[in-house]
Amino acid sequence: MKEESIGLIIGVSIGVVIGIGLAIFAFFCHRYHKKRSQIGNSSSRRAATIPIRTNGVDSCSILSDSTIGPESPVKSGRNGTSFWHDAYKKSNMISASGLPEYAYKDLQKATCNFTTVIGQGAFGPVYKAQMPTGETVAVKVLATNSKQGEREFHTEVMLLGRLHHRNLVNLIGYCAEKGQHMLVYVYMSNGSLASHLYSDVNEALGWYLRVHIALDVARGLEYLHDGAVPPVIHRDIKSSNILLDQSMRARVADFGLSREEMVDKHAAIRGTFGYLDPEYISSGTFTKKSDVYSFGVLLFEIIAGRNPQQGLMEYVELAAINTDGKVGWEEIVDSRLEGNFDVQQLNEVASLAYKCINRSPSKRPSMRDIVQVLTRTLKSRHHKNHHRNSLSATTDEVYVDPDQQETRISFSYHNREESMDNALDTYEV
Repeated sequence: MKEESIGLIIGVSIGVVIGIGLAIFAFFCHRYHKKRSQIGNSSSRRAATIPIRTNGVDSCSILSDSTIGPESPVKSGRNGTSFWHDAYKKSNMISASGLPEYAYKDLQKATCNFTTVIGQGAFGPVYKAQMPTGETVAVKVLATNSKQGEREFHTEVMLLGRLHHRNLVNLIGYCAEKGQHMLVYVYMSNGSLASHLYSDVNEALGWYLRVHIALDVARGLEYLHDGAVPPVIHRDIKSSNILLDQSMRARVADFGLSREEMVDKHAAIRGTFGYLDPEYISSGTFTKKSDVYSFGVLLFEIIAGRNPQQGLMEYVELAAINTDGKVGWEEIVDSRLEGNFDVQQLNEVASLAYKCINRSPSKRPSMRDIVQVLTRTLKSRHHKNHHRNSLSATTDEVYVDPDQQETRISFSYHNREESMDNALDTYEV
């Protein structure tokens, strides 16, 4: 009798535990569906929050894929709670980035209610903003119809929160409030490289300035590949993602597609047509050499002033038939240069670019090699000018460097030389 009583008690206890578990499960299911409906309602109201423009001076990246998860937190306020577990984790990760979070109302005021548009891309519009401190910044806003933008938002915050280099665009904060996702950058007053290569409004870039810009980009990529821990692969190098500051120093921008090298290298193909590594397209595997290929296309774009989406590479391959791989590249030079370039240096840069787009990734140079070659190319120009100045001084003549007439953009050559390594002259490609 006693054993039957004990069995009864145990059975009742188990039943109570199971009942409580089912009740808790039902409760959370109810909350989940309720929150999901709230999210849907919130999304439907987003379009009225910010006036999204379709026009703009510059273009941004084609954004997609990221190293972070497929969702992002939608916050009901500055101290709001996440609506699901992954969002909660990402919210904590963004907070851990160390970047300040700006209030929506402050950015709304700084952008004159989001009317100062200066760019438009797949992520959304970019606005010029004047902060209360007097600082001018650029605010990139996730468009309401952007399917992948929230993932790129998290990628940029997490990566640029830890990556710092003078040739990478500076992310100074973000906003994730009222269902909106915004990125706040240092304002780059001279816009994108693309706007200077193709716009009739801007004066044509001189030859040496073009090579300087290429070196700046190479240094930024070298830092991502060899200086960042873990290394980072950009995956979307193109002229519209290269921004220029008031001194025409170039910085690599738009890290929405970037991935850390330790992350699985097999992913959906993302990037911009014309810049994509053929090996990446065929295998679905991206590496540092995928960035090298894109940089090679960018180099030819800088030389030729021709868009990759308008037959640049076919143009290059035809020209390569008439060269021996090291000389004979004059026929592809941008006509806007009007012959004002050093033929020897042109052939050096074009030969380097051609190595970068080799079909075999293993035969492409590393970004460190590329930095060395471009540095040596610019040093040779510096030495030539120094020699010519010395000759002028001995004859009591005043020498005026005609290269200084190449562009009216304020730009100090000697300031741009401040970080060149003295040990780079020994490398040969």
